[in-house]
Amino acid sequence: MQINTNIVNNQVIVDLSGGLYVEGAEVLREKLIKHMEEGQKHFLIKMNKVDYIDSSGLGVLVSIHKRTRQCSGSLVISGATGFVKELFELTRLNKVFDMQ
Repeated sequence: MQINTNIVNNQVIVDLSGGLYVEGAEVLREKLIKHMEEGQKHFLIKMNKVDYIDSSGLGVLVSIHKRTRQCSGSLVISGATGFVKELFELTRLNKVFDMQ
């Protein structure tokens, strides 16, 4: 799992690639929380290069989504395809997240 973050116009753009498993999910959570502690509250998670996500990866996204909502922030997920998109639909998380 590769995680690249960039801040553009007060939005943290998170570019993910590879599979999002337990270890990568924990690293992602730590990075996103660090950005939140620095005052960032708007996130764009780009998932067009993610080929797999497990329950821990979904859990991190749900947790961060909840935290951004509590501080009037936002979390947008873009580019989910294939298995990853299907998983969001099966778990009905596509109804929870702002998906593009």
